[in-house]
Amino acid sequence: MLTLENQQHILTVLREDWKRRQKLCTITLICYIVHMLYLLRFMSTRVDKSISHTLVGREQIRATLMQQLRETHRCRDILRMGPDAFLQLCEKLRATRQVRDTKHVTVEEQVARFLYIIAHNVKTRTVSFFYHRSGETVSRHFHAVLRAIILLEDEFLRQPSASIVSPAILHNHRFYPYFKDCIGAIDGTHFRVKVPIADQPKFRGRKDWPTQNVLAACDFDMKFTYVLTGWEGTASDSKVLKNALSRDDNLKLPRGKFYLGDAGFMLKYGLITPYRSVRYHLKEYARRGPENEKELFNLRHASLRNVIERSFGVLKKRFAIITSGTEPHYDFETMTEIVLACCILHNFLMGVDPDPHLIAQVDRELQENNPEVDEVVRHEQDEDYRRGAILRDEIAAQMWADYQLGL
Repeated sequence: MLTLENQQHILTVLREDWKRRQKLCTITLICYIVHMLYLLRFMSTRVDKSISHTLVGREQIRATLMQQLRETHRCRDILRMGPDAFLQLCEKLRATRQVRDTKHVTVEEQVARFLYIIAHNVKTRTVSFFYHRSGETVSRHFHAVLRAIILLEDEFLRQPSASIVSPAILHNHRFYPYFKDCIGAIDGTHFRVKVPIADQPKFRGRKDWPTQNVLAACDFDMKFTYVLTGWEGTASDSKVLKNALSRDDNLKLPRGKFYLGDAGFMLKYGLITPYRSVRYHLKEYARRGPENEKELFNLRHASLRNVIERSFGVLKKRFAIITSGTEPHYDFETMTEIVLACCILHNFLMGVDPDPHLIAQVDRELQENNPEVDEVVRHEQDEDYRRGAILRDEIAAQMWADYQLGL
């Protein structure tokens, strides 16, 4: 039997052993915590470096892309304009304050992505892949640039001055003085749109798919002076023109001046159309010249009015997004804004970077292609029509008299 002293000794030994074990556990736990903290710090450092490396790599890719666009001949192929024109456009858009440089994205990159989309009709996800940006970022910047371009409408879509005779008329004996009061040409064209199934019948006119009928006027420098978008494909050019003349931002017909239109429009004092049932397409005169005053008028009328077809041709060649054979990626409202933006960009480029090779290509195609058959319009015999007919007959008679004299 243990004595009291032995029991106390055993208790003392057990207490000391417990304290040693407690210290050992505490030290082990501290070492474990220190080890884990070190490991977490090491791992976070590696992750940060990996992310940083990835971000740096992406920035280098973007910088390389932008450098290639600005400093090589590929800029015109990719963005439809040369480097100088691109930088000028960026400065104009930056001035609108709709697009701004941010910490990670420059205005130049935002504009380049926008131009690439409308020039080649590519999807947001494609641009997102090449520029290593999220789809949301690409889409947001696209709409910001679109808004900025539309803000330039007043600067680049100006209606012509009524007091100036165009040099294209003034310095050409075939047109002057007969068309001295002509300030431009008008026509409509169709661009494919995406609309709800219920609305498709009223948008499906000339084509097998829904389109919007866009009315445009241009001067003889191939710049658009008026653009009206958003009309259904089934609407006739004359109906759209009537609306354009009645709007608050209306198409202006200065007193004593007139536009040229094709046979799809109603003859008016301010809109001179060719004689009906008489040759009036340029290709029809390829084998024999005009034989009377009406044919001569139609020939020169078509030669001068051809500027609107050339303008449309260059516009469509530059921006595939409005001429694609597939359904657009954007809704109807956005597509109307895109068409307007493309017209504004067209005018900007005709002033700073007209691209003669592109214009020559369009001219060759217009000469080779068969003309479209224009819709038949029943003219109401109102006073405006009679005044237009009188003006047309006077021009034709004077033109024919001079033609016979060899002038």
